[in-house]
Amino acid sequence: MRWIHGIAVQGIDVDAQTRCRHWHGATDVVALRMKCCGMWVPCFACHATLANHAAAVWPVAERHATAVLCGACGGRLSIREYLAAPAACPRCAAAFNPGCAKHHHLYFALTPAERSRQPSATTTRCRPDG
Repeated sequence: MRWIHGIAVQGIDVDAQTRCRHWHGATDVVALRMKCCGMWVPCFACHATLANHAAAVWPVAERHATAVLCGACGGRLSIREYLAAPAACPRCAAAFNPGCAKHHHLYFALTPAERSRQPSATTTRCRPDG
């Protein structure tokens, strides 16, 4: 566990901007609050390793919930804000990993339109340091 901008972020080898053992590129600066337990984690793999339960996704009706932390500036974003601007933090403009969009479904329930816009693995980096 590491305190980042006043939030306890739990993960494996977490650095000062929320990068972890699984995702540690320059743009991997997002931590997410898990719906199932409230734990802030850098990625789904950290949650799977540390939690003793299955992950749950945030329903569309809860898009107002604060569930995203920018590791660069400490900005706390609602799910709605994050999904509306997934390429960069709306507070500080720090770039976010575009490959994270491939995993949105692991954290957030998506509408059919959102699912149809998800990038494919061939168009967006979807591997750590890939």
